[in-house]
Amino acid sequence: MWYDSVVPRSPYSSRSFAYSFGPGPMTPAVRAIVYANIAVFVLAFLLPQITIYLGLTPVAVFRELWVWQPVTYMFVHREFFHILFNLLAVWMFGVQLERRWGTSAFVRYYFITGIGAGLTTLLVSLLPFAFAIPVYFAVTIGASGAVYGLLLAYALYYPDTPLFFFPIPIPIPAKYFVMILGAMAFLASLSGASSGVANAAHLGGLVVGYLYLTAGRGGPLAEIKYRWLKWRMARMRRKFDVVPGGRKPWDDRVH
Repeated sequence: MWYDSVVPRSPYSSRSFAYSFGPGPMTPAVRAIVYANIAVFVLAFLLPQITIYLGLTPVAVFRELWVWQPVTYMFVHREFFHILFNLLAVWMFGVQLERRWGTSAFVRYYFITGIGAGLTTLLVSLLPFAFAIPVYFAVTIGASGAVYGLLLAYALYYPDTPLFFFPIPIPIPAKYFVMILGAMAFLASLSGASSGVANAAHLGGLVVGYLYLTAGRGGPLAEIKYRWLKWRMARMRRKFDVVPGGRKPWDDRVH
């Protein structure tokens, strides 16, 4: 899942190049996200029952109106390796995206994909299929939904960057890496297997990230917006009795 970047060494060194791990120091938003997750992890370790209130449980959202859960679940982790790999991914992919977008845009995207992943979980839990029943009562925690959104963005901006798909020691371009993860999340979410993995949230992070990033450059949301504006313009023409110029004599209607 990680890659090495090649950087020039000092001119006084006998070697021309050296390999560096990771994107470098944490940027402001990435640092804040990492610290917030660690703080909640320690709090959940000291007070395990807090997971019930901060984690995302669809039955609690719909019946008890615990509407904060689609936001707070992103910061809750119960296992060390769970938080370790999530925060490593935030660092590895988030740093470059924050440098490219700026802090405010990065934070906005992170929360949109994370909350969108949570809302996807809620929607999936309401589906009239057998695989949705366990989702309705399960507690979803972790930053994985937002992490999958970061992976999607990274693949769009750096499609040919090689990533390693554990345990296969073969570099895979980021664009294919994300396609594989998306297919796995989709199939796993339909299988209904109780693996303890929030596949609906993973898939939601990918889909919401894609819709958000492609909205302004010919993506599905751009098409919807175009159709809506076209319909509004046609409605205004009918309301004010306006027709395109050149099709009727000037004395027929007021343009």
